[in-house]
Amino acid sequence: MRKSTKLALAFVALAGAVGSAAYADEHSGGGPRQGMMMRLDKALNDNDGTITFDQFSETMNARLKKMVADNGGKLTVAQLADALEKARFEQMAKRIIDRYDTKGDGTLTTDDITSRQKKGFAMLDKNNDGKIEKKELPKRGGFGRHRQWDGGGSEGDDSMQ
Repeated sequence: MRKSTKLALAFVALAGAVGSAAYADEHSGGGPRQGMMMRLDKALNDNDGTITFDQFSETMNARLKKMVADNGGKLTVAQLADALEKARFEQMAKRIIDRYDTKGDGTLTTDDITSRQKKGFAMLDKNNDGKIEKKELPKRGGFGRHRQWDGGGSEGDDSMQ
């Protein structure tokens, strides 16, 4: 494969990763591939079903080009890593706010957290006695992604005993 082709493919992969991380920051759900496909679908719809290279480049690289421009025309590994990390943590923070925000005002308060904890506690307190007993804890695979909580595993596993 020619060097220019390899460079072009590497650039497209990098741009897709950066663009997808930034897109995911605004649109939760899916992974980098889904974000890339959504941007391409939008570009196809905006351009009568076809995309030129310039349109493809703008679709895939708008945020990357802005980052390069904002950093004096050069982007270091550290700057790119910082941008990717920031996008990832902002997405995580948005999901947490969305999950806990009981008033829908985009903020997180102690009351929001307590309300969510009360719901979780009530779900686990099956006999409504105000206490969670070992037998009320979910078995393997029964509560989120946690491992078995009934203490039935062997020593050295991740079971809570």
